[in-house]
Amino acid sequence: MTDGFVTVRERMVQEQLQPRGIMDVRVLQAMAEVPRHLFVEDALRAQAYGDHPLPIGGDQTISQPLVVAAMTQALQLTGTEKVLEIGTGSGYQASVLSRLCEKVYTVERINSLLAGARKVFDTLHYYNILSRLDDGTMGWQEYAPYDAIIVTAGGPEIPQPLVDQLADNGRMVIPVGEREVQELHFVKKIDGEVEVEKMESVRFVSLIGEHGWNG
Repeated sequence: MTDGFVTVRERMVQEQLQPRGIMDVRVLQAMAEVPRHLFVEDALRAQAYGDHPLPIGGDQTISQPLVVAAMTQALQLTGTEKVLEIGTGSGYQASVLSRLCEKVYTVERINSLLAGARKVFDTLHYYNILSRLDDGTMGWQEYAPYDAIIVTAGGPEIPQPLVDQLADNGRMVIPVGEREVQELHFVKKIDGEVEVEKMESVRFVSLIGEHGWNG
């Protein structure tokens, strides 16, 4: 798709992502392809490729490009995976994932955000994204197990339903900690056992639900 932001996206990749550890060629290509400006309000489009998060309504945000790329890279996608995303938000992260895997299943609890994301998915013809309105901390049992799971909100712990729905040899990236600040956890499931590696400090909106914060 041709738009007026192609050069801006390329600069984002070259100046924000590559110098800061994003080396997966497929992730860089997806970040250069997906039109981030379509996932924010018209008034914010000029800021869409800046090195910072932006508000999207409902007290939610679209994450900084570097965070999206780093979490995506950690999943080590090859193109054949089923990926579960918790927290659709604007739909940007799901769209990046959709360029890198076979199918994305994304769950959002705020109806207005999900409706907006679905419109952009349709506009871009990203038809390998399936979405639903629900409590994301419960996962999406119907299509489990998932090769990879990504959670785009911070909770006090790793929700057990997500661990249960992760395939053997599956990977999960999730922010865990306090409401104000979290650490990214990289989770791998091997022979039914879970290994957790802590990555960097991050700040996400709160993961609300039965296995997250109360509200």
